[in-house]
Amino acid sequence: MVRSLPFVLLALLTWASPLAAAAEYIPKAERVVDNVWAIVGPLGQRSPDNDGLNANYGFVVTRQGVILIDSGASQLGAQKLAAAVRAVTPQPIRWVINTGSQDHRWLGNAGFAEQGAQIIALARTAETQAQYAEQQMNSLKGFLGERLAGTQPLPAPQRLNGDDVQLRLGGETLVLRYTDTHYPGDAWVWLPRQRVVFSGDLIYVDRLLGVLPWSSVKNGQRAFAALKALKPKHIVPGHGRVCDLDKAQRESGDYYDFLVSKVGAAAREMEPMSEVLDRYADLPAFRHLENYRDLHRANMNRAFTEFEAQ
Repeated sequence: MVRSLPFVLLALLTWASPLAAAAEYIPKAERVVDNVWAIVGPLGQRSPDNDGLNANYGFVVTRQGVILIDSGASQLGAQKLAAAVRAVTPQPIRWVINTGSQDHRWLGNAGFAEQGAQIIALARTAETQAQYAEQQMNSLKGFLGERLAGTQPLPAPQRLNGDDVQLRLGGETLVLRYTDTHYPGDAWVWLPRQRVVFSGDLIYVDRLLGVLPWSSVKNGQRAFAALKALKPKHIVPGHGRVCDLDKAQRESGDYYDFLVSKVGAAAREMEPMSEVLDRYADLPAFRHLENYRDLHRANMNRAFTEFEAQ
């Protein structure tokens, strides 16, 4: 049974400093199916109000404890996620699985490790966490300020070799698969029994995909096709509301296809970048998505550069 919001606040205060009580965003879990829950974060930027939790998280309740998907961007963010879990179940968090190396996927690891959780990631993901830790901490100071205090980067200590690894805990099976799409080290978590996938930052809905300088839209298209072949019934995207495959296709899969088949093809043909960006400046199919005006042209620029370099 889901406990009331006052319990969430009480649980948060028992683990957090007085600073955490001032935050406006209190994560709340929503049931996806059976024993699988999602925590859907705000679509906006990292801020002191959300403690960097501007992404989606989730957890699986098993007979032997809770499996948490991603740990937040800070110590205070981790405390908020822990409180959201406690509002659903008294089971302890046994495992934390990181689906990526971007700050809000893993910088809360230390807080959960202190509570006895095993922190798990693919080896390539953990290596990337260590590589970017200092840079991310410096960047987060600009967003979170004093609310970053107490955050200690802990790259996942339990590192799994390979790009497709099966895990079992408390009668549940999970598959962790490498995608390397939005950010180096990205992966997804697949729950075959429930047919649920936590996509990590491979899929965005309700807001436009972000293509970073180190993103790969080619990898994104390939990984989306592999995820589609699983035929998931429920998708917890990296950002946006829990959705089905049709919505994920319209708002992420089709955008990968556009970036590869139109922008990428133009780059391979050595067309002038400015002409290509002007040609596709307005795409009605994606215009409704949050951040479209801010990100679309930059996304095309970076996709063009990826294919131009080949």
